[in-house]
Amino acid sequence: MNKVDHKDCLGALLPIRDALDAIHGKWKLLIYIAVSNGNNRFREIERSIPGISSKVLAKELKELEEHQLIKRTVYDATPALVEYTVTEYSKSLEVVLQALNTWGTNHRKKIMGKR
Repeated sequence: MNKVDHKDCLGALLPIRDALDAIHGKWKLLIYIAVSNGNNRFREIERSIPGISSKVLAKELKELEEHQLIKRTVYDATPALVEYTVTEYSKSLEVVLQALNTWGTNHRKKIMGKR
């Protein structure tokens, strides 16, 4: 078996790093799942994720929006109404999330089985 040179290795890892940059951290996937399940307003999202602070939620929503995974819509109302929805583009994550769910379930069984 031939070793892969640095350029080939970096070329293979760069797309994975880009993907992880978009969804990394403790909260992003939880927020994405909360929004995709119909929690569209800030307080609804916050209530659906135990332990998240308002400050962290605001930061993470902004980052998800920058990665075009969440859309923020401000409606002209008094008081201002802001809703978050998943983007059409973000629906491509569904396959990834299902694969992570399957892998995580199997991994948990394997690790718990060793104890």
